[in-house]
Amino acid sequence: MSPRGVALRLDGVRRVFENNLIVIEGMDLLVETGEFLAILGPSGCGKSTLLRLIARLAEPDGGRITLAPDDVPFQTAFVFQDAHLLPWRNVLDNVALPLELMGEAPAARRQKAREALDQVRLLDAVDRYPAQLSGGMRMRVSLARALVTEPRLLLLDEPFAALDEITRFRLDVQLRELWRRRRMTVVFVTHSISEAAFLANRAVVLTRRRGGIKLDRRLDLPEERNNELRVDPRLAAEMKTLLGAMEEEEQ
Repeated sequence: MSPRGVALRLDGVRRVFENNLIVIEGMDLLVETGEFLAILGPSGCGKSTLLRLIARLAEPDGGRITLAPDDVPFQTAFVFQDAHLLPWRNVLDNVALPLELMGEAPAARRQKAREALDQVRLLDAVDRYPAQLSGGMRMRVSLARALVTEPRLLLLDEPFAALDEITRFRLDVQLRELWRRRRMTVVFVTHSISEAAFLANRAVVLTRRRGGIKLDRRLDLPEERNNELRVDPRLAAEMKTLLGAMEEEEQ
Protein backbone atom coordinates (compact mmCIF):
# COMPACT_ATOMS: atom_id res chain seq x y z
CA MET A 1 0.00 0.00 0.00
CA SER A 2 1.37 3.42 -0.95
CA PRO A 3 1.55 6.02 1.85
CA ARG A 4 -1.55 8.16 2.33
CA GLY A 5 0.05 10.64 4.67
CA VAL A 6 1.75 13.96 4.19
CA ALA A 7 5.32 15.09 4.62
CA LEU A 8 5.81 17.49 7.54
CA ARG A 9 8.68 19.98 7.66
CA LEU A 10 9.76 22.38 10.41
CA ASP A 11 12.34 25.01 9.52
CA GLY A 12 13.79 27.13 12.32
CA VAL A 13 10.58 27.00 14.36
CA ARG A 14 10.51 29.26 17.42
CA ARG A 15 7.90 29.65 20.16
CA VAL A 16 8.08 32.18 22.99
CA PHE A 17 5.68 32.41 25.93
CA GLU A 18 5.05 35.32 28.28
CA ASN A 19 8.02 36.86 30.13
CA ASN A 20 10.22 35.97 27.13
CA LEU A 21 10.22 32.27 28.05
CA ILE A 22 11.66 30.50 25.01
CA VAL A 23 10.00 27.08 24.73
CA ILE A 24 11.24 26.10 21.27
CA GLU A 25 14.20 27.69 19.54
CA GLY A 26 15.25 27.10 15.95
CA MET A 27 13.83 23.59 15.55
CA ASP A 28 14.42 21.80 12.25
CA LEU A 29 12.59 18.52 11.69
CA LEU A 30 11.46 16.52 8.67
CA VAL A 31 8.79 13.82 9.03
CA GLU A 32 8.47 11.66 5.95
CA THR A 33 5.17 10.80 4.29
CA GLY A 34 3.47 7.95 6.14
CA GLU A 35 5.97 7.90 9.00
CA PHE A 36 5.05 7.09 12.61
CA LEU A 37 7.10 9.46 14.81
CA ALA A 38 7.14 9.43 18.61
CA ILE A 39 8.27 12.54 20.49
CA LEU A 40 9.72 12.12 23.99
CA GLY A 41 11.32 14.45 26.48
CA PRO A 42 11.29 15.76 30.04
CA SER A 43 8.24 17.60 31.38
CA GLY A 44 8.23 21.19 30.20
CA CYS A 45 10.47 20.61 27.19
CA GLY A 46 7.82 21.75 24.70
CA LYS A 47 6.36 18.46 23.40
CA SER A 48 2.70 19.50 23.61
CA THR A 49 3.53 23.03 22.44
CA LEU A 50 5.19 21.56 19.37
CA LEU A 51 2.15 19.42 18.60
CA ARG A 52 -0.16 22.43 18.87
CA LEU A 53 2.05 24.35 16.45
CA ILE A 54 1.95 21.50 13.96
CA ALA A 55 -1.86 21.37 14.32
CA ARG A 56 -2.01 25.14 13.75
CA LEU A 57 -3.78 25.61 17.05
CA ALA A 58 -1.06 28.18 17.75
CA GLU A 59 1.30 30.14 15.53
CA PRO A 60 5.11 29.97 15.78
CA ASP A 61 6.97 33.16 16.65
CA GLY A 62 9.53 32.34 14.01
CA GLY A 63 10.32 29.82 11.31
CA ARG A 64 7.92 27.81 9.14
CA ILE A 65 5.84 24.64 9.38
CA THR A 66 4.77 23.16 6.06
CA LEU A 67 2.88 20.11 4.85
CA ALA A 68 3.30 18.54 1.43
CA PRO A 69 0.85 18.39 -0.15
CA ASP A 70 -0.90 21.30 1.55
CA ASP A 71 -3.98 21.56 -0.66
CA VAL A 72 -6.30 19.05 1.03
CA PRO A 73 -8.85 20.43 3.53
CA PHE A 74 -9.41 18.72 6.90
CA GLN A 75 -6.29 16.58 6.47
CA THR A 76 -5.09 17.00 10.08
CA ALA A 77 -6.75 15.41 13.14
CA PHE A 78 -5.80 15.81 16.81
CA VAL A 79 -6.40 13.38 19.70
CA PHE A 80 -5.95 15.02 23.10
CA GLN A 81 -5.14 13.57 26.53
CA ASP A 82 -8.84 13.81 27.40
CA ALA A 83 -11.43 12.33 25.07
CA HIS A 84 -13.51 15.56 25.09
CA LEU A 85 -16.74 13.79 24.15
CA LEU A 86 -20.04 15.66 24.24
CA PRO A 87 -22.04 14.03 27.08
CA TRP A 88 -25.44 14.69 25.51
CA ARG A 89 -24.55 12.92 22.24
CA ASN A 90 -24.30 9.16 21.86
CA VAL A 91 -21.16 7.48 20.54
CA LEU A 92 -22.28 7.50 16.91
CA ASP A 93 -23.17 11.20 16.96
CA ASN A 94 -19.94 12.10 18.76
CA VAL A 95 -17.90 10.40 16.04
CA ALA A 96 -19.99 11.96 13.26
CA LEU A 97 -19.55 15.48 14.69
CA PRO A 98 -16.59 16.56 12.49
CA LEU A 99 -18.51 15.53 9.37
CA GLU A 100 -21.59 17.37 10.60
CA LEU A 101 -19.50 20.52 11.03
CA MET A 102 -18.18 20.01 7.49
CA GLY A 103 -21.77 19.96 6.19
CA GLU A 104 -21.96 16.28 5.23
CA ALA A 105 -25.45 14.82 4.81
CA PRO A 106 -26.82 12.91 7.85
CA ALA A 107 -26.96 9.47 6.23
CA ALA A 108 -23.46 9.74 4.79
CA ARG A 109 -21.86 10.99 7.99
CA ARG A 110 -23.51 8.28 10.10
CA GLN A 111 -22.29 5.59 7.72
CA LYS A 112 -18.74 6.95 7.87
CA ALA A 113 -18.99 7.17 11.66
CA ARG A 114 -20.00 3.50 11.81
CA GLU A 115 -17.04 2.58 9.62
CA ALA A 116 -14.67 4.53 11.90
CA LEU A 117 -16.13 2.85 14.99
CA ASP A 118 -15.72 -0.53 13.32
CA GLN A 119 -12.01 0.22 12.89
CA VAL A 120 -11.62 0.73 16.67
CA ARG A 121 -13.94 -2.24 17.44
CA LEU A 122 -16.77 -0.25 18.99
CA LEU A 123 -19.70 -0.92 16.68
CA ASP A 124 -21.59 -2.50 19.57
CA ALA A 125 -21.51 0.81 21.49
CA VAL A 126 -23.02 3.21 18.94
CA ASP A 127 -26.07 4.00 21.07
CA ARG A 128 -24.26 4.47 24.38
CA TYR A 129 -23.42 7.81 25.95
CA PRO A 130 -19.97 8.85 27.25
CA ALA A 131 -20.99 8.34 30.89
CA GLN A 132 -21.70 4.67 30.07
CA LEU A 133 -18.19 4.04 28.72
CA SER A 134 -14.93 3.02 30.35
CA GLY A 135 -11.88 5.27 30.00
CA GLY A 136 -10.43 3.04 27.30
CA MET A 137 -13.69 3.05 25.35
CA ARG A 138 -13.90 6.85 25.51
CA MET A 139 -10.40 7.13 24.05
CA ARG A 140 -11.36 4.71 21.26
CA VAL A 141 -14.36 6.90 20.47
CA SER A 142 -12.05 9.92 20.40
CA LEU A 143 -9.73 8.08 18.04
CA ALA A 144 -12.64 7.09 15.79
CA ARG A 145 -13.78 10.72 15.70
CA ALA A 146 -10.28 11.72 14.58
CA LEU A 147 -10.22 9.02 11.89
CA VAL A 148 -13.68 9.73 10.48
CA THR A 149 -12.41 12.55 8.24
CA GLU A 150 -9.68 10.22 6.89
CA PRO A 151 -6.85 12.54 7.98
CA ARG A 152 -3.47 12.41 6.31
CA LEU A 153 -1.78 13.69 9.48
CA LEU A 154 -2.79 12.31 12.89
CA LEU A 155 -1.47 14.10 16.00
CA LEU A 156 -1.79 12.46 19.43
CA ASP A 157 -0.89 14.12 22.74
CA GLU A 158 -0.45 11.34 25.35
CA PRO A 159 -3.91 9.92 24.62
CA PHE A 160 -3.48 6.75 26.72
CA ALA A 161 -1.60 8.23 29.69
CA ALA A 162 -4.50 8.00 32.16
CA LEU A 163 -5.42 4.40 31.33
CA ASP A 164 -4.46 1.20 33.12
CA GLU A 165 -1.56 -0.72 31.63
CA ILE A 166 -3.55 -3.59 30.10
CA THR A 167 -5.94 -1.19 28.36
CA ARG A 168 -3.00 0.90 27.21
CA PHE A 169 -1.24 -2.15 25.76
CA ARG A 170 -4.41 -3.10 23.88
CA LEU A 171 -4.86 0.39 22.43
CA ASP A 172 -1.19 0.56 21.43
CA VAL A 173 -1.65 -2.57 19.32
CA GLN A 174 -4.87 -1.21 17.78
CA LEU A 175 -3.30 2.14 16.94
CA ARG A 176 -0.29 0.50 15.33
CA GLU A 177 -2.57 -1.71 13.22
CA LEU A 178 -4.68 1.29 12.17
CA TRP A 179 -1.52 3.04 11.05
CA ARG A 180 -0.37 -0.01 9.09
CA ARG A 181 -3.69 -0.17 7.25
CA ARG A 182 -4.13 3.53 6.54
CA ARG A 183 -0.54 4.79 6.34
CA MET A 184 -1.34 8.30 7.47
CA THR A 185 1.53 10.27 8.96
CA VAL A 186 1.45 10.04 12.78
CA VAL A 187 3.14 12.26 15.38
CA PHE A 188 2.67 10.80 18.86
CA VAL A 189 3.73 12.64 22.04
CA THR A 190 4.32 10.45 25.09
CA HIS A 191 6.23 10.29 28.37
CA SER A 192 6.46 6.51 28.06
CA ILE A 193 9.69 5.13 26.63
CA SER A 194 8.16 1.66 26.21
CA GLU A 195 5.13 3.07 24.38
CA ALA A 196 7.28 5.17 22.06
CA ALA A 197 9.51 2.22 21.17
CA PHE A 198 6.56 -0.15 20.69
CA LEU A 199 4.51 2.16 18.47
CA ALA A 200 6.87 4.22 16.39
CA ASN A 201 9.23 3.72 13.49
CA ARG A 202 11.27 6.71 14.61
CA ALA A 203 11.69 8.46 17.94
CA VAL A 204 12.87 11.97 18.76
CA VAL A 205 13.98 12.93 22.28
CA LEU A 206 13.78 16.65 23.02
CA THR A 207 16.18 18.53 25.25
CA ARG A 208 14.94 19.99 28.52
CA ARG A 209 15.44 23.57 27.39
CA ARG A 210 14.29 25.34 24.24
CA GLY A 211 12.95 22.26 22.51
CA GLY A 212 16.19 21.13 20.93
CA ILE A 213 16.64 17.58 19.63
CA LYS A 214 18.81 15.36 21.81
CA LEU A 215 18.31 12.14 19.85
CA ASP A 216 16.72 11.33 16.50
CA ARG A 217 16.62 7.57 16.03
CA ARG A 218 15.05 5.21 13.53
CA LEU A 219 13.95 2.15 15.48
CA ASP A 220 15.21 -1.24 14.33
CA LEU A 221 12.05 -3.25 15.00
CA PRO A 222 9.69 -5.38 12.90
CA GLU A 223 6.88 -3.79 10.94
CA GLU A 224 4.21 -5.85 12.69
CA ARG A 225 3.97 -5.22 16.41
CA ASN A 226 2.09 -7.35 18.96
CA ASN A 227 2.37 -7.97 22.68
CA GLU A 228 5.01 -10.64 22.16
CA LEU A 229 7.37 -7.85 21.12
CA ARG A 230 7.19 -6.39 24.62
CA VAL A 231 9.53 -9.13 25.90
CA ASP A 232 11.73 -9.13 22.80
CA PRO A 233 15.42 -8.18 23.34
CA ARG A 234 15.23 -5.90 20.31
CA LEU A 235 12.60 -3.74 21.96
CA ALA A 236 14.62 -3.71 25.19
CA ALA A 237 17.66 -2.50 23.27
CA GLU A 238 15.75 0.37 21.68
CA MET A 239 14.25 1.33 25.03
CA LYS A 240 17.74 1.37 26.56
CA THR A 241 18.93 3.82 23.91
CA LEU A 242 15.94 6.11 24.43
CA LEU A 243 16.29 5.87 28.21
CA GLY A 244 19.96 6.87 27.99
CA ALA A 245 19.06 10.04 26.11
CA MET A 246 16.26 10.82 28.56
CA GLU A 247 18.49 10.27 31.60
CA GLU A 248 21.10 12.65 30.24
CA GLU A 249 18.41 15.33 30.02
CA GLU A 250 17.29 14.71 33.60
CA GLN A 251 20.81 15.21 35.01
